[in-house]
Amino acid sequence: MSRLQPRDVTFMRHALDLAMQGRGYVEPNPMVGAVIVRDNSVVGSGYHQKYGDAHAEVEAIKDAHEKGVDVKGLTMYVNLEPCCHHGKQGPCADAVIEAGLGRVVVAMEDPYEEVSGAGIEKLVKAGIEVTVGVCEEQALKLNEAFVKRVESGLPWVMCKWAQTVDGKTATTTGDSKWISCDRSREIVHRIRGRFDGVMVGVRTVEMDDPVLTARGVVVKRVARRIVIDPNLRLPLNCKLLKEDGPEVLIAACGKVAGEERERVKDIESFGAKVVPVTRREDGRLDMCAFMRLLVKDYGMTNILCEGGANLTGSLFADELVDQVLVFVSPRIAGDQDAMSAVHGHNLHHICDTHQLQLDNVKQIMDDVLIDYRVIHPNGPEHRVL
Repeated sequence: MSRLQPRDVTFMRHALDLAMQGRGYVEPNPMVGAVIVRDNSVVGSGYHQKYGDAHAEVEAIKDAHEKGVDVKGLTMYVNLEPCCHHGKQGPCADAVIEAGLGRVVVAMEDPYEEVSGAGIEKLVKAGIEVTVGVCEEQALKLNEAFVKRVESGLPWVMCKWAQTVDGKTATTTGDSKWISCDRSREIVHRIRGRFDGVMVGVRTVEMDDPVLTARGVVVKRVARRIVIDPNLRLPLNCKLLKEDGPEVLIAACGKVAGEERERVKDIESFGAKVVPVTRREDGRLDMCAFMRLLVKDYGMTNILCEGGANLTGSLFADELVDQVLVFVSPRIAGDQDAMSAVHGHNLHHICDTHQLQLDNVKQIMDDVLIDYRVIHPNGPEHRVL
């Protein structure tokens, strides 16, 4: 392994910027960018543009060759260890070796078990100088959802809500349209347009009758609509069933789904799918098992939860939430009975509250968007990088 050189951080940041362009297009793959450098100048660059398409290293080598550049002996910067296994594409490590590159700078090892250091080892054995760990924290942050899925079998879960300054998400009558401004709601549609799933509870469907689609924005991937409905209360005349849109998954108690076969048939006649989920002793669905199923059977990497206080509280109780996005509107509700974002926790001490770590704050017209990462006391901390 070689040592860090002064220019390494600059070019790795370039690779990270390229990688970010794949967000929403490449999942369940990681976002990867690569640049090839000669004499402190980039002579080839590329990124993984779409799931199933060529990987970043191959794109960068191709770009250099198309410019008439011989890459033999040159340096490549890539934010994730080159793969060494056969998937939809051939091993990137082999492409790097065949191209004759002299040095490869890697931000982080690939946690995927079929790689996990083997790609780096292959490069070293081929006589290529390798540096690992340049901008590692930024690389981990970029692919935090991929890393969580690979290491835990669980998707990255973002909970999003809009609230007044005094923390209310709706009035006592359930009215919440609209707390946030038009620009904030546009951002929500953009977020939906890069997630694998958008989740709500059945109560939200009953109260708001949402469509849960990304509208008026570029849709990078089509998110399945997910409804947590243990007792199959979903109204058959709701927009989720009646209007065209992506697939709807209904998470229901397995026992209820087995007993209410006619109800299941009615729901599935609209093209939705009822997914049986085990009910726990406390009466709640086993959300951890359901999340694993979404990864295993539906290939999901990230899920946006736009549910009400009970669903959000349940996800927090099970330590399934990784990120919280809060739109704060310049309004005061002033009603102690108005709705809040999270329910279901009967705490007596502040030390028992869920801890968040501030990642970013942004002003959107008169709204404020606050982005947090969740600290998990019983699991690995999702560090703000």
